[in-house]
Amino acid sequence: MSRWNYFLRRVLLAIPILVFSTSITFLIIRAGPTDPVAAILGPTGDPQQYHEIAVQLGIERKVGPNQWVDVPLWEQYLDFIVDLFTFNLGTSWVISPDTSVYDVMASRAPKTIWLGFWSVLVALFVGIPLGFYAGLNPNTLSDYSASFGGIVWRAMPNFWLAVILSGILTQSEQLFGVAWENFLVQTDGVIGAPDLRTIYRPLEAGLTVANVQTAFTNLVAAIKWILPAALVLGSSSMGNEMRIGRTAVLETINSNYVETAKAKGLGPRIIVWKHVFRNALIPLVPIITGEAFLLIGGSVLVESVFAINGIGLLYFKAVKQGDLPLAGGLIFIFIVLTLAINIIQDFLYTLIDPRVGYED
Repeated sequence: MSRWNYFLRRVLLAIPILVFSTSITFLIIRAGPTDPVAAILGPTGDPQQYHEIAVQLGIERKVGPNQWVDVPLWEQYLDFIVDLFTFNLGTSWVISPDTSVYDVMASRAPKTIWLGFWSVLVALFVGIPLGFYAGLNPNTLSDYSASFGGIVWRAMPNFWLAVILSGILTQSEQLFGVAWENFLVQTDGVIGAPDLRTIYRPLEAGLTVANVQTAFTNLVAAIKWILPAALVLGSSSMGNEMRIGRTAVLETINSNYVETAKAKGLGPRIIVWKHVFRNALIPLVPIITGEAFLLIGGSVLVESVFAINGIGLLYFKAVKQGDLPLAGGLIFIFIVLTLAINIIQDFLYTLIDPRVGYED
């Protein structure tokens, strides 16, 4: 099978996955107990206004003076699916009424992307090197220490670690003699998210030395501000990558081609970099690409504790308050990105290991 035929088949198989996932979201919100009209009106809304809003949302249809009927659920479902697959996400019902779903997502996405990006980097540049180091030094004190630390770190729940870390950093002046807010660069605290616009705004005024220095200082401050939340969010993935990386290195070291390379007289450094590390990365590919799921799926609790008003918390509120266009649009975009990442993952397999093909 050619690469493009494989790609086309994966795209076609993604369609039923999209339909099923978005259908589950629709059923949870529309067939569940949540009433979006009541969430909009609150406890003081009158019945007349209730029906008017329900008509605007497409939940009810007016058939006469002071007469309304519910729009059949199947009709609502078809409208919902057609709008999603034509990328007509509509406007938010409850969270930000009459605001485009794209605009709502665009206002929240930078914070979550910033959080997810650094959580992935923390996991990659800590978990994988520790795992490879432990695998290259098996049954030593370093191996036992790294393995034990990885297991303990991975076992700590995100919400618990977030509360503990935020508490320690808040009391850092009493504990360590220096306040976290004043360490390295000045920030406003531990809770909250940085305003990423401060990074590029100084450059808009001109590429002067002072503006570049200001932009760099703001970049460092933004990284420092998000780092505690990123450390918490990437903690479980860090432990996974360390454990799988160690196992992969041990299996690769004992493989026949490594023994053959030793017999040919290749040096330890060449064997490690050319043969061991490259092949040990193969089982890590799905783990690394799967880190993208942290952007939404794993960020709800962390965003709640650190008061980062991002996509994860937005999706939770949308489902809780019955905001169907917003929740449906978020899950649709998330699943599309997830499926795209899975396809990219298959391409990465062929780059890392040319022996991997696309045959049935």
